[in-house]
Amino acid sequence: MELRNHLYIALLTALSLVLFLLEGLIPLPFIAPGAKLGLANIVTVYALFSLGPRASLLIILLRTSLASFFGGGPTIFLYSISGGLLSLAIMTALKKTTCFSLAGISAAGGFAHHCGQLLVASFAAQTLTIFRYLPVLGPCGLITGLMIGWLATKVKQSS
Repeated sequence: MELRNHLYIALLTALSLVLFLLEGLIPLPFIAPGAKLGLANIVTVYALFSLGPRASLLIILLRTSLASFFGGGPTIFLYSISGGLLSLAIMTALKKTTCFSLAGISAAGGFAHHCGQLLVASFAAQTLTIFRYLPVLGPCGLITGLMIGWLATKVKQSS
């Protein structure tokens, strides 16, 4: 990777970290505890479609590490990284099919993110009953994923 790409990835990582931290300040009266808007994922989806999966992976790794360092701790890191990696894997696979729109891919990524987090929670609790929460978290992930995909589409069109 050339210096210009490194700088662009650093800038996108900083932007995603700022969005992640700002989102923590927004009180959300969600039905599902733990559900968030996922604003930092605008950057991840944009990077996936503009720079490819390697750059998106690097941004996810850097953002989750830095967010954990700035106050999340190791538990938050495990939940964030598991959700982020599964989400990226699903979005990358769907992108290769060329059958889905950016918003559709992002929605699947939002759903997968919650599945990754529930996997970690079920491992920590040593029970699969945690997945009973999926009918609550799943739709939240789909809806926020669609919104993130729509926003990422607008950002991509303007760049």
